[in-house]
Amino acid sequence: MRIELKKRPKRVTILEGFPGFGLVATIATEFLIQHLKAEQIGKIWVNEIPPVIAVHDTEVIQPIGIYYSKAYNLVILHALTKVKGLEWELADKIVELSKLLDAKEVVSIEGIGTNDVKPNGIYYISKSKKKAPKIDGVTELKEGVIVGVTGALLLRDDLSYLSILAESSTALPDSRAAANVIKALDSYLKLKVDYKPLLKKAEDFEKKLMV
Repeated sequence: MRIELKKRPKRVTILEGFPGFGLVATIATEFLIQHLKAEQIGKIWVNEIPPVIAVHDTEVIQPIGIYYSKAYNLVILHALTKVKGLEWELADKIVELSKLLDAKEVVSIEGIGTNDVKPNGIYYISKSKKKAPKIDGVTELKEGVIVGVTGALLLRDDLSYLSILAESSTALPDSRAAANVIKALDSYLKLKVDYKPLLKKAEDFEKKLMV
């Protein structure tokens, strides 16, 4: 496993999200890459994962791509494939990337399961060196179980870290939960991104399920 970079911007915020419940992180990071017109500046090369790619506008999308928005000095890790069994190594690589780019903070996004029919809850966990973040509509998680790369990062003591967790009641792609994440990130990072297209996508998907 190795990091490959074409550019090395400094003092960035790193946003990472790996496929998990409701594919919330994958949907949200893809949405941000498109709307912020972020450029690909590198990738994390992992021999152990299946060679799964996507093609968008004739461009090959890497299994784990590293993108950069200069306007917001934001680095986005976008993952297409599950990484079960590699969580500890990936956490190490994210810490390595944060040191290479002298990152101010790593922000993780994740979907968490709930039994609510129409979930809308969104929470945070912070290991920031700064005071507790103020994010509109987001409350601190009091109880829960966190797994995956997010769980591995939360156990690290060598980076400033914030995790934003959106409730989802389905293992299917959940654009509504992803929209909640975008709304929270917009409040925290001042990205000026309209999350409503994702809500429309969720509504259209729900209508198809009811046919």
